[in-house]
Amino acid sequence: MSDKTVDLRSDTITLPTEEMQEAMARAPLGDDVYGEDPTVNRLQELAADKMGKEAALYVPSGTMGNTCALLAHANWGDEALFEEQAHMYYWEAGTYANIAGLAARAVKGEHGVVTPEQIHASVRADNPHFAPLKVVCIENSHNNYAGHAWSVPEMAAVGEACREHGLKLHMDGARIFNAAVAMGVAASDYAQHVDSVMFCVSKGLSAPLGSLVCGDRAFIDEVYRMRKRLGGAMRQAGVVAAAGIVALEQMVERLADDHAVAQALADGLGSIDGVEVLFPPRPTNILKVDFAALGWSAADVVGRWKERGVLCNPRPPHGARLVANRHVGVEDVGYVVEVTREMLGA
Repeated sequence: MSDKTVDLRSDTITLPTEEMQEAMARAPLGDDVYGEDPTVNRLQELAADKMGKEAALYVPSGTMGNTCALLAHANWGDEALFEEQAHMYYWEAGTYANIAGLAARAVKGEHGVVTPEQIHASVRADNPHFAPLKVVCIENSHNNYAGHAWSVPEMAAVGEACREHGLKLHMDGARIFNAAVAMGVAASDYAQHVDSVMFCVSKGLSAPLGSLVCGDRAFIDEVYRMRKRLGGAMRQAGVVAAAGIVALEQMVERLADDHAVAQALADGLGSIDGVEVLFPPRPTNILKVDFAALGWSAADVVGRWKERGVLCNPRPPHGARLVANRHVGVEDVGYVVEVTREMLGA
């Protein structure tokens, strides 16, 4: 086992900054269930402003935020439409069904981006044999497509298609600030085209936990009710919300550093014979690598890298996902490329 560790498993491994720890230590607190925690209230106001929405609600996790949004937008027995590899459909334990009670259909997007034509084609005639489609869920940036970012016009077009059919549009924007920085736009440029958006402060923004759900006031009032139903109400939550404020005020622009590391990894690993790098057309901080040409399994890849101190998550059958984050610098890229060449030589 190597003495050096380069942790590329996720941007969720980021630790809070010194500024965050100081803010958490001195945060004014109150009971958030009564709406009396001033730090939580400030974070929610800041989040709503960043998204250009009327209101926001602080929740413990992104999965809870997305689930609350589904519960607020649709009723038991309705249908939700997802991209086929979306986090909400693929990775969130089936909460759309086992908690929200929704039927689901999936369409295949180009690098995770769905089109207005797919929305139009998914709307069926009123028929008692069909669960009525009520909500469309999109993801930006798209985790399973190596962090591909939507363009604003793409989102505007899908938003218009949903409005045409009276459908709610929810964006899983866990990494929306990565997308915004990569595309050189404001997060609100995306959010203006959706009814609701969830984003995380616990990934590249480096806060220790928490996500925000944003939308109009009536929607957020219903999300508040759903958060309570799921047991997500918190009391003196300002002690962690304080880190979220620092995240939004200080950590957004530095995401470009993570994107530069991901690009360097893609360039370096892509120069090695037998290693295929899957880096999307509009990249952010995620890439996938595939070792199928060498006959290696995902377990082989992860295990051999781990022996050399490089940590990542498998993407079967032959690959792995690498996520650049604040604790990995450009200087670490050379090490990862070097040990990968050694792995192949061995």
